[in-house]
This record gives sequence, C-alpha cells and structure tokens, in this order.
Amino acid sequence: MKWFDRWRKKKRSLNEAEIALSSAGYFDDAVGYTKLSDNPDVRIAVDKVADLVSNMTIHLMENTDEGDKRVKNELSRKLDINPYRYMTRKNWLYKIVSDLLLYGDGNSVVHIGMDGDFIGELTPFQMQAVGYRSSRNGYQIEYNNKKYDPDEVIHFVINPDPLYPFKGTGYRATLRDVAKNLEQATKTKNSFMSGKYMPNVIVKVDAMNEELASPEGRESVKDKYLSSTNAGEPWIIPAELLEVQQVKPLSLNDIAIHEGVELDKKTIAGLLGVPAFFLGVGEFDKAEYNNFVNTRIFSIGQVISQTLTRDLLFSPDLYFKLNPRSLYSYDLQEMVGAGVQMIDRNAMRRNELRNWIGLGPDEDMHELIVLENYVPADQLGDQQKLQGGDE
Repeated sequence: MKWFDRWRKKKRSLNEAEIALSSAGYFDDAVGYTKLSDNPDVRIAVDKVADLVSNMTIHLMENTDEGDKRVKNELSRKLDINPYRYMTRKNWLYKIVSDLLLYGDGNSVVHIGMDGDFIGELTPFQMQAVGYRSSRNGYQIEYNNKKYDPDEVIHFVINPDPLYPFKGTGYRATLRDVAKNLEQATKTKNSFMSGKYMPNVIVKVDAMNEELASPEGRESVKDKYLSSTNAGEPWIIPAELLEVQQVKPLSLNDIAIHEGVELDKKTIAGLLGVPAFFLGVGEFDKAEYNNFVNTRIFSIGQVISQTLTRDLLFSPDLYFKLNPRSLYSYDLQEMVGAGVQMIDRNAMRRNELRNWIGLGPDEDMHELIVLENYVPADQLGDQQKLQGGDE
C-alpha cells in the first residue's frame, strides 16, 4: 500500500499547487495584472447600480379585472425577505447585479433548491466557476463538475450574445483599455505629486570648465559650492562660474492628464449607464439622477423581475415586479404636495400619505375625504347646498 500512499500525497500536492496557481492573487502578483474589479471607478459605478437595484422591494403581483394587485403570501415573503438563508434580500440582489455588470460577464446564476413541494434555498453560484455548454435542445450550465438544466436554475442575462442568445455579454473587453488608461494616469499623478523625477534646482555652469568633464568633477563642484552643513545656510558661489535657478514642476494641467482622466471616466460611466457625477465628473443633477433611475435601474429591475417570473411562476395571472418608486430623488415638500393633491381628488387616503413620509397609520385618517371642507366621501350627498334649497 506504500505506492498508494505516495500516489495520494502526490495528488494532494498537485491539487494544492493547482489551487495556488489558479488563485487570482497569485496570478496578479506574478504578472502584474490588475483586475477590472480593482479599478476604483468601475467599482464605484457597479456599486451604485447594484446598491440602488438591491434597495427595491420584490412585489408579487396578480392580474385581476380591477387591475393589478399586490399579493402577500409565503412565496412573496420568500423572495422579498429570505431568498437565501445566508444572505438578506438586499445582499442577494446586490450579488446578482454585480455579477451581471462585472463578475459574471453579463450573467448571474442562482440554483433553485426544493423543500418538499415548496421553493427552498435560492443559492447564488460563484460565477468564476460557471460554464455553458450548448446543445440541440438548448444548453446546460456547468458548475463544480455538475451539469444543470435551465429549469433547475434561475439564469439572469443582460446584453445577449449574438451567437448564443441564452448567454449574456458583459463589459470586460470594452472597459479593460479605459481602466488601464486610468491606472496609468494614477501612477503618473503619484509620480508628479511625490516629485521623484523632478529636480528642485537647476545649476548653470561654465561648460569650458575642465572640472565638469567627469562625474567625479561635477560631484566635487556640488560639494564645494552647493552643500551646506546647516539647514537654511546660504550658498556662497562664484558669479562667473555658477548660476542657480529654481524649477517649478509641471502641473497635471500642463500635461493634459486631467482632461484625459475626465474623458475616461465619462467613458466608463457611459458604458455602465451611470451619470458621470457618480465618478466625480460634474455636479449632481436631480433630473439626470431621476432619468438614471427611470432607465438604467428600471431596465435591470425588469430583467430580474421577468427572469424570476419565467423561472419560478406557473400561474399566468402572477408576476414579480421590482418597485423603484422609493429610489427617486424627492424632498419632503414635493412628496407632501403630491400626496395632498391626490387626497383632494379622492385618489389616496391620508394614511397612505403618512406611509410615504415614514409615519405610522392613524385610525382617524383611513377614510377618503374630498375638497369642500374635506367632507368624507360617503357624506358628499348630505351637504345642504345639494338638498334643493330647503332650510
């Protein structure tokens, strides 16, 4: 059995070496490669999108003859409260969105566990270990040496691949060069800020002086005329031999690095669909922010809600929806003004307005009221002016 023990030890050592070599940290240190996820601007943009999408609640909706109504049951609680035992709903959604934009290259896969006849744990896969295999009947997902059919997982996709539409495409290829430019700009800026490559003074000397023909001669001139033993002590130099000038280092504007950095930041913002002011370019604009919520955030929310509906629901009357209303940039005065107008038009209860602004319900504010002294809706016909002119 000695040969078997030797074989097992050798196999274990090979596995450990394989794990070490395949780790991202070893690869980065060996070849000097910086991951796209380590770029600050990319991380800021991805984090902002993922943070906003994960703030939206997941509503289970039902189509009825009177319009779409929200349904609250065990299924809605499962998706909106505890989709996975080790993650909150916000963190669960955050991982899905960050996978779509960065780590999963346009894809995010969640395994559907079963607890009897009910949905169990919705476990997110590590996208670095996910592969895809196409077939005549569709495709399969490979993860940790296991194959899964599409009905066993929830497969979120953005930017469908032209050749394999079941698979998404991300932004790695398009972002890589821009991120590299920003990384080089950061290194250049650090070099200028440290003053490592810029001398403090320039000394003009008589070029005909034989003493300057060798490095040793130049060093001796520097020690003879320019070195001092005490800080702040003035230099005594011959006027005919030396002339000292102070050098002001170039600024970042002089080498146009600021404009280049802004252009690259705008490119990253445009590719990931976020306003440029998130990356420090320009100032906050409320209208642009609300448009960002209406377009980019709503679009990713639609991808998630439609995928959940397709993969988890069988009833044609049910669907999932991510609610973006709380993400808009409102101030309290705007919310109260809009709520009061809806109350005046009998379209909202006062308790609903209190919920908007974070106050608890009041039992005296549940009935519908209308203009004209705010008469309750069921007492509109009791007004004396509607009684035919009687006393």
